[in-house]
Amino acid sequence: MQFTERSNSTRWFIIISSFLIVLLILWNTYNFFQIFKNEERNKMELWALAQKKINSDDLNADLELPFEIIQNPRIPIIVTINDSISLTANIDDKIINDPLELKDYIESIKLQNKPIITKISETKTQYLYYGNSTLINQLKYYPIALLLIIILFGAVVYNFYRATKMSTQNKLWAGMAKETAHQIGTPLSSLIGWLEILKLENVEESTLEEIEKDINRLQTITDRFSKVGSEPILENKDIVEETKTSFDYLKDRSSKQINFTFIAPDKAINIPINPALHSWTIENLVKNAIDAMKGKGRLTLTIEEKEDYIKIKVTDSGKGIPKSDFSKVFEPGFTTKRRGWGLGLSLTKRIVQEYHKGKIKVAHSEIGKGTTMQISYKKGKPIS
Repeated sequence: MQFTERSNSTRWFIIISSFLIVLLILWNTYNFFQIFKNEERNKMELWALAQKKINSDDLNADLELPFEIIQNPRIPIIVTINDSISLTANIDDKIINDPLELKDYIESIKLQNKPIITKISETKTQYLYYGNSTLINQLKYYPIALLLIIILFGAVVYNFYRATKMSTQNKLWAGMAKETAHQIGTPLSSLIGWLEILKLENVEESTLEEIEKDINRLQTITDRFSKVGSEPILENKDIVEETKTSFDYLKDRSSKQINFTFIAPDKAINIPINPALHSWTIENLVKNAIDAMKGKGRLTLTIEEKEDYIKIKVTDSGKGIPKSDFSKVFEPGFTTKRRGWGLGLSLTKRIVQEYHKGKIKVAHSEIGKGTTMQISYKKGKPIS
């Protein structure tokens, strides 16, 4: 227990530390972006002062430094004096030569940076419009990229944590299942011994047959639980006979107010299955159908043979399933029963998809009319 708690604490420490590091990188990138933007603003203010000096009426002014400053690198600039464009730099000629495009361009760079207004003289006012440099344009996408990285990182961490948690739960369920099989095994061996004694006591044959059926049933349940968490052995079996055996067992032990119908091809259809686990699958589906009808209604099991696969359909006349719950019914813990654990269909899905490489789904359902559950198995090649 202490080891598990320590592992969880370490895992959460790593996750939180990673998030903090990524957030720190994001914050630093944003700061760098603001620093570069402020530096470009300062450059443009100097540029505006230099331009003011050049445009001044002072003929004796030293223009060497202003001319050096206005050699502006890679920053798009538009200068207007009294609403007339006097200078442009680093702007595409196509934009400059089209008045409408130029007007739209000025409006767009106004959104990027506030214009620098310089009073040249009483009658002249200079407006300096400038856009972001290539470096700034590249940097502004870095925070977005890092934000996407954080989201992706969060999704990876969540999936990792969820997978780890599910793996731990699977190991726990597998361990509990094997322990249950082990615990049932001891009294079961004793019951088999008592059955042999009863046979010697000349007890009525029909009574002994029923007891033997239930002992065999317990052996089947023990076999099922022992297979949970391990790779089962598949055998070439007649799917029709195996399905009918499980169907008939529940039919004989269910309410007489349920009308059971079994429809299947009148021939053997051999496919690779594990008999114990397939029996469990059928019983789970039939029991769920019985529960949905509350012990009264029609239950039909149909086996259809197609060219490449076999379909097994269990149809009931129960309460039905909302369409929004079609996929949820196979999730562990999902149940509509007061005392249910929500494990039956989850185990069924695992048996069908993981162990038999088949598919299971809610084929059809209407509220108040009933539900059809469908299993599909590929025929495949027989196991040699």
